[in-house]
Amino acid sequence: MRRALVAAFALGAAQPAFAADLTVGAGGRFATISAALEAARPGDRVLVRAGTYREPTLVIRTAGVTLEGQGWPVLDGQGVREVLVIAADDVTVRGIVATNTGISNLEDRAGIRAREVRNCLIEHNRLRKNLWGIYLQRSADCTVRDNDIEAEGVRQTESGNGIHLWYSPGARVENNRVRGHRDGIYFEFSSHGLTRGNMSERSQRYGLHFMFSDSCAYLENTFRDNNSGVAVMYSRGVVIARNRFERSWGSAAYGLLLKDINGGEITDNVFERNSTGIFIEGSSRLQVRGNQFTQNGWAAKVLADADENSFSGNRFSGNAFDVTTNSRSSNTTFDGNWWDEYAGYDLDRDGVGDTAFHPVRLFALVVEQHPAALLLLRSPLVSILDAAERVLPVLTPEALVDRRPLMRPPR
Repeated sequence: MRRALVAAFALGAAQPAFAADLTVGAGGRFATISAALEAARPGDRVLVRAGTYREPTLVIRTAGVTLEGQGWPVLDGQGVREVLVIAADDVTVRGIVATNTGISNLEDRAGIRAREVRNCLIEHNRLRKNLWGIYLQRSADCTVRDNDIEAEGVRQTESGNGIHLWYSPGARVENNRVRGHRDGIYFEFSSHGLTRGNMSERSQRYGLHFMFSDSCAYLENTFRDNNSGVAVMYSRGVVIARNRFERSWGSAAYGLLLKDINGGEITDNVFERNSTGIFIEGSSRLQVRGNQFTQNGWAAKVLADADENSFSGNRFSGNAFDVTTNSRSSNTTFDGNWWDEYAGYDLDRDGVGDTAFHPVRLFALVVEQHPAALLLLRSPLVSILDAAERVLPVLTPEALVDRRPLMRPPR
């Protein structure tokens, strides 16, 4: 009994003292949100009733406060200011509509900004017509989840990012939907983060863009109809698994661009209907396995400066070109992939083809040097040249050969 009483006392002591609900709006104690935030104490909850609130930029300066909307209250920046700033630790913001920051070339105005804090939670909010959606600035171990974020910018110079992290390690970005921003989700100098279950689409540039962010995981997201796809740059120890990269079309569009990545896993993803499924430049020690490359222009572009990368257990089907490169020398290996263009045989019935498959077509090398030649893609002469090159390879890279092609698609 004594132990139970001591435990109960300790639990109660850990809870914020004098926690209370401070109600804003019709019939509430406070007429403005700013007045309620000024009166709030640690552990208090500021409840904002439905309506439209046009106040100067709101700043939460008290640790442990929750700002919660009831009936989706609208916080309107009136086109001239940032809407809400979190400036204290352990703050929660949920259930609000942050809108209308306006466009500025001098200020990075955000619908919701967390500034130099820890353990913030931003969840179940709607962000509309903002320059930047949610902005984490030098804020550690924060969670951004289940938010709906949409912008209406038509040019990159008039739009910021949907979810933007700058020097913000340990962040969790989960189950958000982001549309119409410059970059849907952006990480910079933000290590050990988790990005999972998000939908990022119709971005003016990248659905996901991250740089200098080591040891991050990107799992089960969908990136769709983004002008330039997804760009992953200058990072180490990246895990990209079970995502969908869809419908990024254009001369500089990629399902996934990997540039200067050192060590990582690219596993069980779907690359479908992109100009280029995956583009690897200056990256090393990547394990690319269990992915599906379907109906892309180029399934995989692997440049000569990509070193010690491995493709295994992947499925290539319906692509105009399965693999291409810019040099005859390569340290990337292909082993045990399934290719719909493979026409070999399996006499010993072990599920592996008895002859090697050369995934780099001669015509793919020609197109790399002379893009206009792509007009001849369906020409019978091109098919004859490719067939001759596969029988007696002369120009295609010797290293980019799958010596154990699978006879059946992997699960």
